[in-house]
Amino acid sequence: MFTGIVTGTGTITGIATDPRKDLAVLTLKAPGHTEDLGLGGSLAVNGVCLTATALDGDTLSVDVMGETLNRTTTGQLAEGSIVNLERCTPAGARLDGHVVQGHVDAVGAVLAREDHGQWTTFRVSVPDQYAPLTAEKGSIALDGISLTLTAVSPADTPAGGHWVEVGIIPITLAETTMGSRQVGDRINIEVDVLAKYVARLNAFGGRN
Repeated sequence: MFTGIVTGTGTITGIATDPRKDLAVLTLKAPGHTEDLGLGGSLAVNGVCLTATALDGDTLSVDVMGETLNRTTTGQLAEGSIVNLERCTPAGARLDGHVVQGHVDAVGAVLAREDHGQWTTFRVSVPDQYAPLTAEKGSIALDGISLTLTAVSPADTPAGGHWVEVGIIPITLAETTMGSRQVGDRINIEVDVLAKYVARLNAFGGRN
């Protein structure tokens, strides 16, 4: 489990793909994030929970399966790409953000970016099926960053037009990849896990 409080950024240093196995192996330099990580340890990379399969100092490798490549922006990364990093949350630690699983639901695109001086607003598209799982003043993870929704599209928005908005302060822009995000950029989205479970229970209509 993660909290969406990004603790630094890393750099993709290598990508190896095997189309026959629907698999990619990423190598990344992750300063400050490999101490006591260990093989099999978890690290969130742009909000995607990945498992360390090789370690060499502050460099590690992770295997990325087809489901992850299809559901996230991970398959679009290239050598030199900067990524958000977060280690999993230890027991007893403060929950400064919200419960983030590292299980990305979908990919959205930046529709608008507006600078307000002391903060910046981003509007991000959301696939129709996930729009009901968002709520104003609720939580969302964008590229692994825990953020508060400042606005959401109306329920009667035409199909294909749903969006969410977040306000981001300067320190978050400076310390994460959001500072470089521009209109058209694609972003990993993880909606609130509590909303997902409520929706699933409602789908069964209270049946046992």
